[in-house]
This record gives sequence, structure tokens and C-alpha cells, in this order.
Amino acid sequence: MSQSLVLGIESSCDETAAAVVANGKQVLSSVVHTQIEEHAAWGGVVPEIAGRSHLRAIRPAIEQALSDAGIHHEDLAGIAVTNRPGLLGSLLIGATAAKALSWAWQKPLVGVHHIEAHVYAALMTIEQPQFPYITLVVSGGHTSLYRTTSPLDHELLGCTRDDAAGEALDKAAKMLNLGYPGGPAIQQAAVDGNPKAFPFKLPMLDRDSLEFSFSGLKTALLYTIKGPGGKMDDPWIIDRENMTDLCASFEYAVTETLARKCVRACKQTGIERILVGGGVACNKRLRTLMQVSAQKAGLEAVFAPPAYCTDNAVMIAGLGYELLQRGQIDDLNLDVFARA
Repeated sequence: MSQSLVLGIESSCDETAAAVVANGKQVLSSVVHTQIEEHAAWGGVVPEIAGRSHLRAIRPAIEQALSDAGIHHEDLAGIAVTNRPGLLGSLLIGATAAKALSWAWQKPLVGVHHIEAHVYAALMTIEQPQFPYITLVVSGGHTSLYRTTSPLDHELLGCTRDDAAGEALDKAAKMLNLGYPGGPAIQQAAVDGNPKAFPFKLPMLDRDSLEFSFSGLKTALLYTIKGPGGKMDDPWIIDRENMTDLCASFEYAVTETLARKCVRACKQTGIERILVGGGVACNKRLRTLMQVSAQKAGLEAVFAPPAYCTDNAVMIAGLGYELLQRGQIDDLNLDVFARA
């Protein structure tokens, strides 16, 4: 048993997480300390606040993960930690903790790419993966399409030129005073809305590109609220019905664009399977639209479980297992990087 257990540590942004996973698939424990309340007053993540919160939470999270899994550190085959991309201060705290434990416990250390881990979160749900896949990683900081040929091999096909999809949803929620975090707030407000009430143009679908752009869609929302140029002193008053329709329409524009781009990527490459991971993969409208679009095109779409879409350490431990299996071990000079 000791050869299969990996401790995962995640601290790339505003979640302090630790988990123990067996054989890259079986989740024995998952602990996530969220910082939502600490950042809510600021309407977004404040790096210094995030770093201090990680400092307080990292040790208790790791101790609880081991306790919940019912194991001791002697049972571990290795330690996996996110080392890119993310907030440098936050990454340093997780990486420093992992390196200290690796040295103290004499366990192999592996640095994990956060985006590739989101891909692995979706792969964990598949008993026998049939590569290749078209993979969409969609979150507050990333919207990218890949050709995935193994758990460790991903070829970038296209990414966002400006705002990520999750960032666009967050900014939309801020414009509409819906609170933080914005994505879930938009989804909740859109539940009973008409997604066709406000005909936002779906961005970058008039060409064969696999890239994304959500900045113009965000601007279109601003002009809808505050008039042409966004200069109306007395903005359009949004009543409850209009708010619901507006949120549903904006959410539809974002998620329908994502679904269509995935299908386009499949048609261009001849790949028949789609993987979806990242925080926005929790969105119910995206899950529905993606499944409908995939079925119409004769494709298969697989999502990461909602609990493992947002930042978590399960995906870090899982991908860490794959890295250990390939012998891709790091030493105590492991560095962290803000960008991928």
C-alpha cells in the first residue's frame, strides 16, 4: 500500500488544500480551506491576504488530510505540490511546506502544473481513458483548449486573448452588484431567466480560430446596463425579472461559446472525446450545453466532478502519482512560477 499513496498540496491562489490519493485515482481524503470570506469585502483575491491565510492554514490542512486518510507519513510514496502557475507568494508557502516535509520524512517530491492537474481531475473519473481528448480548462484565470494524448502530454490548440471565461463572469457579477465570487452568483441569479432575452454576440465564432475573447462580451454587458459608451449617469434600472434574464443571457453567451469551440476543435482534429475541468466546469449551464452540443455532433463529453473543479489537492496528488510513476522527481531546489 505504501507505494501508491501520494500527499497533494495546493496553494496557488485562495484555497489551501491537502489530500491523500491512492494509485492516482482513489481519494482517501480531501481538505480545502477556503478564503472566500476573507476576500469578499475586496471583491476579488488580495495576494497578501491570501498568503497570510495560507500560512495559517497549511499545517492544519496537511495534518487533517493524513488523519482523515487514516495513515501516517511513513505510508506515503511521495509528496506532490503545485509549483505553477499562480500567485508567487501563495505558491511559495505550499512549495516550502512540501519541501520541508520531503526533507524531514525522506519522501520524493514532485512539482505539479496546476492547469495540467485540472485536466487530470477529469481523467480521474474515467476507468480506462481512451486518448486522445480535446481538453477545455476553464476558470477565473485560464480558458484554454488542448489536445491531450496522455495524463502528462497536452498540446495547446488555443487560449483566451484577454479575459478568461471565469474572469468575465466575475466582472459581470461585479457590474451587477451580485457579490463575490461572481461565477456562482451569476448562475444563481440566472436560474429562471431567459437566455435569449438579451442577444449578446457570441465572440470569435465567425472564424475557424480555436482562441477565445471575452473582453468584448463584458463591454457589451456594460453598454446594456449603462447605455452606449457606458456613460449614462442614471444607469438603466434593472428589476428582478430583467436581472434574471440579463444574467441568463450573459451566462449563455459565455458557456455556448465554450461548447461550440470544443466541438469545433473536435471537428478540426478528428478527436471524438472532450474533457472539461477548472472552476467554471462547475457551471450547470455549461455542463448542459456541452453535453447537448457533444451529443448532436456524435461526441463524448466528460467533466471533472464539481468538488474537484475548483482548486483542490486531489488533482495535485493524482497527477503527482503519474509523475512519480515516470520517475519525474524534483529536488529541494524546486522553484515556483507565476505563469505556465
